Amino acid sequence: MTLLACVALISAAISFSSIAEPLTSAQQNQVRELIRDTLVNNPQILEEAVNAWEQRSTEQAGARLGKIIEQNKDALFNNAASPRIGAKNAKLTLVSFTDYNCPYCKQFDPRLEQIVKKYPDVAIVLKLLPFRGETSQSSAQYALTLWQQQPDRFLALHQRLMSKKGNHTKGSIVSALKSTGNDNLSIDKKTLDEVRSSLRLADLLGVQGTPATLIGDQMIPGAVSYDVLEQVVKAQLARTSS
Repeated sequence: MTLLACVALISAAISFSSIAEPLTSAQQNQVRELIRDTLVNNPQILEEAVNAWEQRSTEQAGARLGKIIEQNKDALFNNAASPRIGAKNAKLTLVSFTDYNCPYCKQFDPRLEQIVKKYPDVAIVLKLLPFRGETSQSSAQYALTLWQQQPDRFLALHQRLMSKKGNHTKGSIVSALKSTGNDNLSIDKKTLDEVRSSLRLADLLGVQGTPATLIGDQMIPGAVSYDVLEQVVKAQLARTSS
């Protein structure tokens, strides 16, 4: 008996009981026994049920994500306050939620840069999430300030901040600024608006931690391998070209 047949049989029994006399205890036991025997003799039914539930959940989650992306597309893709690397007129724009104190972000960020070098139609928007303390916040604000004032100098500072092993200290941030020729840079307090915007978007999209990367209509959590990242990017590029 297939999953659909089993469901149909149970539904028929329930429907019949709703228009006739309630099932007796003996009849209820018979129904339970029928269900038990069906599952014992056809264990694949449970796998089918789980797979159907997972597919339905994935489709529903995708629909919700697509709606959120559409409602917030300007904030995600077109906010001038968000740092951007790669193509100016991109066919595909990734959104990377990242943190300068996140060890996994430090591993993953070079893979993103490799993608934009290999694929000239790809751009990356960076959303800095200061999840890991005071130096997460201050390093993010310095980077955002430099992006607003001298965007052509942003990438060097970004790479320097990402290259630090372990959490930043005030001294390591000062060192990063000096080594990239930005030692006179002062934080623009208006950058807090961009941080708050990134946090709001992360919350809406269900981002649980960093790194998290929005690629087309998919949210990719964690520091996935370059091969996985490239596979998703290529699939999304093919969709935009079709």
